[in-house]
Amino acid sequence: MTVAQLLEALTQMPPDAVVPMEGDGGLSLVAMLELVQPQGGAPAEVLLLPSMAK
Repeated sequence: MTVAQLLEALTQMPPDAVVPMEGDGGLSLVAMLELVQPQGGAPAEVLLLPSMAK
């Protein structure tokens, strides 16, 4: 999924919805985004970073 595809999908969602992500058998809220610059012909990547709060 590209950033443009993600943004389009998000426009269809309620604006007050929270964004959890699945990992390690459970759900965590997305706390931050991190941009990884393109390297060696690979495209830039956006990483969704989970909240570490319990």
